[in-house]
Amino acid sequence: MAHYFVGDIQGCFEELQLILAKVDFNPSKDELWAVGDLVARGNGSLQTLRYLKSLDASAKITLGNHDLHLLALNGKVKRPNPKDHLDELLKADDLPQLIDWIRKQPLVQTLPSHNVIMTHAGVPPQWDLETLLTESKAVSEALQEDDYIKSLIAKMYTDEADLWDSKSTGLVRLRYCINALTRMRYLNTDGSLDFLCKTPITEKSSELTPWFEFDSELKRSHTLVFGHWAALMGVVNQPNMQALDTGCCWGEHLTLWHLETNEKIEQNKIYN
Repeated sequence: MAHYFVGDIQGCFEELQLILAKVDFNPSKDELWAVGDLVARGNGSLQTLRYLKSLDASAKITLGNHDLHLLALNGKVKRPNPKDHLDELLKADDLPQLIDWIRKQPLVQTLPSHNVIMTHAGVPPQWDLETLLTESKAVSEALQEDDYIKSLIAKMYTDEADLWDSKSTGLVRLRYCINALTRMRYLNTDGSLDFLCKTPITEKSSELTPWFEFDSELKRSHTLVFGHWAALMGVVNQPNMQALDTGCCWGEHLTLWHLETNEKIEQNKIYN
C-alpha cells in the first residue's frame, strides 16, 4: 500500500486527476490523504467532492477552513463569494449527501504505523497527542448534532478564541480548536494565534513566529503534515514537517507527497 498526501485541492479537480495519474494511484491498494480545503477557488469543487467521497475508506480527509465555510454557505449563515466558484456545487442534486459526508470528516488524521499526523493548518505547540485527539473529537461530535448550523457553524466566526486555555469550556473551546487546526499560521510571543499576517516574514520578527518553529512534543515525535499556507510554497526548513499547500488555485501547482519514498510530485495549474 502506498500513502499519498495531497495539498489544498481547492476545487482544482483536473490537476488532481493528472497528479494521481502520474503515480498510477489505485484506490484498491493505495490511500489518498487530503489536508483539507477541498473546495473553493477552482472550478471543480463539485467533482472533487464526488470523487473523494467515491473513494470511501481509501480517502483520508481533514477539514479545512473552506470546507467548514461550505457548511456555513449551505446553512445560509454566509453568502457565497463569486471568487469561490461554488455555484455548481451549491445547486447540485446530491449536495445534501455531500454535506453529510463533509460533516463526518475529522479535523485530524493519524497514521500510527508511521507516526504521521495530518491537519489542515497545523498543530498548536502547546498540545500533546491526547489533547489534539480529544479537542478535535469534540468538534467532530458537535458537527454531528442535528442543530450543528445554529449551535456551532453560525458561532465559529470569531478571532477571539486565539489562546489555548485548558480550563475553557463549551463553545470557547470548540472555537479555539477550529481556529488552531484550520486557520493557524503565526503565533504571538504568548502563544496566541495571529490572524492577520499570511505572508512569510523575511526577517525574524520579535513578535510573530510561525507555529512550526515553536518547540513541541509532537514536533519531536511525529511527522506533521499540513497545508493552508500557500505563501510558504512548501518550504519550512524544519525536520518532520511536510507543508503541502503550493497554491495550485492561485496559478502555481498541486503537490503530492509519497510517504514511503519521501518523494514529492507536482502538477502545474491547467489553464483552459
